[in-house]
Amino acid sequence: MKQIVRKIVRITGWLGLVAFLVVTLAFSSREVAHVKCEGLTVRYAGDSPIRLESRSLIGIARSADPHLKGKKMEEIDTEAIEAKLAKNKAILKADVYKTVVRDSSGWKGMLTIKVKHREPVIRIITSSDNYYMDDEGNRIPASVQYAADVPVATGHITPPLAQEKLLPLVRNIRKNKFWRAQIKQIHLNASGDIFFSTLVGDQLIEFGNADNMEEKFQNLRAFYEQVLAEGNWKKYKSISVKFKNQVIAKKNR
Repeated sequence: MKQIVRKIVRITGWLGLVAFLVVTLAFSSREVAHVKCEGLTVRYAGDSPIRLESRSLIGIARSADPHLKGKKMEEIDTEAIEAKLAKNKAILKADVYKTVVRDSSGWKGMLTIKVKHREPVIRIITSSDNYYMDDEGNRIPASVQYAADVPVATGHITPPLAQEKLLPLVRNIRKNKFWRAQIKQIHLNASGDIFFSTLVGDQLIEFGNADNMEEKFQNLRAFYEQVLAEGNWKKYKSISVKFKNQVIAKKNR
């Protein structure tokens, strides 16, 4: 009998709590139903060196809806704002969400913009183009708002060549800590030959085309370790691994 009474009390308590929550939530939803947007905030996800300024992101959001501030939260179309933000090629993902908070003056609505930027792996500068490219080959516009510490590629570079030849080369460089730190500029001449300018040493490295790149990097690293590491950094003006199984170095006169 006592167990039955305890069960009844327990069930009654839960029903009371549920009823209280339903009434409270209904009351709260009525209170916040017509809350207006007081402003916009920006949050960044990830640590990409590419980062649009918050004022630019807010400007994009307002271009999707010029009347955001002062508008009822329930009337704001967050999906339309996200779609507008996603059109910017520097942005990988954009989320826009609403928050309603209460302070001493009452309920206030805020719109939060959360963005994740694309991560560049190379910057390409030609006579007609200037842009970054991420690891998937997506173009990222160059901007005065950001600068990424990535290798710079110059010379005769077309968009197809950048994706088909340069990107695999950059991936190879990035996976090796030594070359990632050493190679700072890549140049392609009219014949399609690749040249590297390095951080340490004044040597111009002639790499040839992008074929057999693994073997060429191995041969070049062997020359670094066996010759240049012996205090010979200033003795050579150029190193070539263009030809198969050969390392040709020219000394300074």
